[in-house]
Formats: sequence, structure tokens, C-alpha cells
Amino acid sequence: MVSFGLIDEWDPRPGRVTSWVAAPQTVAAAEHAPDHHVPPSHQQEEYLRAAQRNRDAGFRFSRLCLIAFDIQAPLDTEAMTTALTTFLRRHDTFQSWFAVDDDGVVSRHVIDPEIIELAHAAHGELPNAAQIREHVQAETPGPFRWDCFSFGAIEWEGGFTLYCAVDHLNTDGISQAMTCVDLMTLYMNAAFGMENPLSPVGSYVDYCARERAISRTLSRHSPHVQRWVELVQAHGGSLPRFPLPLGKESDTHTRSAHLTTSVFDEPAAQRFEDVCRANGANVTAGLMAVAAMAYADFTGESDYLGMTPKSTRAAGPELNSVGWFTSLIPVPLTVDGAARFTSMATQAGHSYAAGKELTDVSFHRVLELVEPADGIHVSPGWSVPMISYVDVRKLPGVEMFDAINGCLYGNRGSSEEVFLWINRFQDVTSMTFLYPDTEIAHVSVKEYIEKFIGIMTAVATDGDHVLSAPALA
Repeated sequence: MVSFGLIDEWDPRPGRVTSWVAAPQTVAAAEHAPDHHVPPSHQQEEYLRAAQRNRDAGFRFSRLCLIAFDIQAPLDTEAMTTALTTFLRRHDTFQSWFAVDDDGVVSRHVIDPEIIELAHAAHGELPNAAQIREHVQAETPGPFRWDCFSFGAIEWEGGFTLYCAVDHLNTDGISQAMTCVDLMTLYMNAAFGMENPLSPVGSYVDYCARERAISRTLSRHSPHVQRWVELVQAHGGSLPRFPLPLGKESDTHTRSAHLTTSVFDEPAAQRFEDVCRANGANVTAGLMAVAAMAYADFTGESDYLGMTPKSTRAAGPELNSVGWFTSLIPVPLTVDGAARFTSMATQAGHSYAAGKELTDVSFHRVLELVEPADGIHVSPGWSVPMISYVDVRKLPGVEMFDAINGCLYGNRGSSEEVFLWINRFQDVTSMTFLYPDTEIAHVSVKEYIEKFIGIMTAVATDGDHVLSAPALA
């Protein structure tokens, strides 16, 4: 099973550390890269603005994403340099950097991929995991540097652990899996003279251009914009919140806490999926139905506005590209006093299908178009509870993840809301929460887990679940 969590929980085997960062001459040349006409994606733009507003937070506010896996062979330093350089030149998200001016305007600068060179340095024996974690985070620049990435190898007897640390600006969950497959293939080819083919990749810059072209066609009265507006208006003009208290009583930053727990084994996961499918829902829609029932049980409210991430990758080479290809889509549901999972799943299936129609209409763009009369109150840097489902069994190269001790981690930044990832592996389904590190939030999240898993287990065991809330508003 792939390990997920915070970098603080990464426990790499100690050993001799060699790291790779951008060569000084490349960094210097990148600083003079010309402006490029394609803006960042909407997601990147808001991420950079949030990082700019919180530069004085006292910790790394931006997200750092780390993958690591083992290679059971001695390290070939030159082959690794070749593999990593090829990787950076292959994916054009790594060829851009962004400047943010005092008015929050973000501009892209693009470098020539052929100038990308890496320099490696030996750091000697780092005797414990804590020192390795500290080294990786200290060596990886933030999102306002072109070179907001680093790589390294931790050598131990018989092999080494390869890690790749990249700011979230240039990656997402699927991209991290792609990175693992790419780097393994590139290194094996360079080190052992193999000729394993690489899948063709698309351009992340072209994706950003496509997204912006779609955005330029939108107006306040475009049907998809109107649908977003109506959904938020129906929610009182505000975005959804976690149904239980999180102990955030001020606007100051709250560091992230993390919790991972098992949901059920694979036979139960298949039974849950079978119930969803029999009632017109896929697993993601079924999980949104579970969330709506849990929300109603905790709050007594019948209207639930769920949010789930959706990949924005187009079919073809873009499916193999590294970049930040995600948007949030809405899944509104209504829960009545006689609600049962099977009927909620049917409703969720329709709502999720309708939400997918909004995949290419970023809510960030919608907020640029809303008018004062719309009564929508969303602050800069907004955050919403999010539920993500990934069938890890279907990710490219997943069959090798267990064999190579693959893991994915993020840094302990700031959390204002509760994010939930449900991941289905070959033998177990797990759920991972990222939430504010407060005493109240720890209690609330554990209470929520019990309710959420209880509903899922009832569906997998009995084929249905009946809402127990005595009254709904």
C-alpha cells in the first residue's frame, strides 16, 4: 500500500545523502527569462496570491509535495543526473516561473528547456529520518523561485531511496504517480542501458492557454456561471463549511494535522461499489451521498453542498503530463427525513454528472464575474471542505508501488478546513484527513470519521443505510 501523510511522518531509512538542485548558471539564466503571454492556470494564480499574502507566516505556507521510492541497486550518480534532467526538460510545467506584483497581477516567465542543468552535492551520512526531512524541506525553494523542486538519493546497503520534492505549484496527485513512473523508467534506461519507452506528454502551458480561452468566453450570464452562482446563493451566499467545530476563533494561521485510518477490506469495498452502481452512482457520487447523510445527521440541515476535485486533463498525451490539472466541482444534495443511502446515491449520481459539466469553469473565474447584487460573500484565499476519491489500483505503474515502497507526503502547512482523501488499494480502502491542528478539531474529526465509516460499513454490509436524524431543517 502506498503511504500517505505529512512529511513530518516520513520515516526514510538513514544513509548517505546526495541531492540534486538546479545548477547556479541555470538559476541565473532563469531570472532573465522573458515574459510569456500565457497566464498561469486559475488555480495556480490564486495559490500564488495566497502564498504572497502569507509570506510572513513564519513557516512554509505553500504546499510541498514529496514522493519517495526504493531502488534495489547501487546508485549511479551520473545516470541519475541524466534521468532527472530529462524529466525536467520533458514536462514544461518545470520551465515556467511566476512574478506577482503589488496589485496581485501574476505574470509567467518561460525558460528554454535546453538550458536546464542540475548540480549534485554529497551531504554525507545523515543518521536519522528527522535530519533527512529537515534537509529536504530546507533545500527546496518556494513557489516564487523557478527552481521550486529538489531531488535526492539516500544510499543504504544494497540500494537507495530516491525522493522528489516539488512545490504544489507544479504538481498534483496524479502527477506524483506519473513522476514516480517517469523517474523509474528514465533512471533504468540511463543506468542499465535499457530502452523502456516513455509515453508522449502534453504541454501544461497549452493547458493553461486552453483554460484561459474558455474563461474569456464567459460572462456573468453564461449558463455555467449562472449555475455556480445559483448554487452558492442557495447556500446563503457563502461556501460550505465542515459540519463540526474546528476551534478556529481567529484569522491567524493554524498548522495542519493529519490522520489516516482504514475503512474496510477489498471485499467490502467491492460491495460498497456494487450498491452505488446498482443505484446509478459511481463510487465518488456514493461517497458524496455518505457525506450528505453525515452532514444532515450532525447539523439537522437538509441542504448539502459538497465539493470534490476533478481532473481537467484532456484525453491523449495530456494524461501523461505533470502539472496541476484539477478543479473543484459542486455536488449539491437534498436530504429528507426518510432518506436512505440507495435513494441518496441515485440523486448523487445525477448531481455528480451535472457537476462534471462545470469542470472547465473555474470557480475562481466565477468570482471574477459575480456582481454585488448576487449576494455572494467569499473572501480571498477561500477554502472549502473537500472529499476526494482515488482508485489507486488504476493509476499508471501502481503494480510496482508496493514493491518499491512508494510513498506520497506533504508539508505541514496551514489548514483552515478539512480535506478528505479516500484511497482504494488492492487490499484495503483508507481515508486520510488534513485539518486544523486544534484540540477541538481533533475531537470533531474523530467523531466525523466514526459517522462516515459507520454509514459506509452499513452500506457494504446491509446494502443500505437509513438516516437517523430526527428532524431536518
